Amino acid sequence: MIRLEKIGKAYKTGNLQELKVLKDLDFEIHASEFASIRGASGSGKSTLLNLIGALDTPTSGRIYWQEQDISQWSKDERAVWRLNKVGFIFQSYHLMPELTVLENVMVPGWLARKPDEKRAAHILEEVGLGGRLRHLPGELSGGEQQRVAIARAMSHDPELILADEPTGNLDRTSAEAVMKLLLDLARQKKKALILVTHDQGLAERAESRWDLAEGKLRLLKE
Repeated sequence: MIRLEKIGKAYKTGNLQELKVLKDLDFEIHASEFASIRGASGSGKSTLLNLIGALDTPTSGRIYWQEQDISQWSKDERAVWRLNKVGFIFQSYHLMPELTVLENVMVPGWLARKPDEKRAAHILEEVGLGGRLRHLPGELSGGEQQRVAIARAMSHDPELILADEPTGNLDRTSAEAVMKLLLDLARQKKKALILVTHDQGLAERAESRWDLAEGKLRLLKE
């Protein structure tokens, strides 16, 4: 489904020196697969996820989506691809406080000019929030807000789900419930799921497990 070949990412520091965050990474995930990428804070996990999701471009190497080199696409082409193929779930939810739960889930549809209120309401039912459609995010618990974020990520039926520390702001009980929901939905709907986390317990649930350290990615289990 998506394949990274010899990916490198570097940034210029204040004194114009080059800071290499990622070095010659190879990574691959297939349809319906669950892969985890574990690493310490500052190891480059979010940078890697941004590259996989085409929010950023690599300094070197290639990223292929079903044999198409998306790393060479224009900014607009990558935006259209994300809208149609990728669902993002972040640690900080990124819900719009002035929009209702239902409206937040409909945001990807609005951006793609394919709003579908019925589908948005259905996915909220699936995550257990069918009775909270008209509530604002501030009226929900942290676990409920993350469930809204999961529903939003699933709302446009993407093929790839990217989750960046999705339980990092939750207590253990809420984190367990949210993670179970995410895995159940991904498997039920046959989505490829990439989970970035520093939590070993979460990482070990994946079918393929990767470790990111010192800019290098290592496969632990497949």
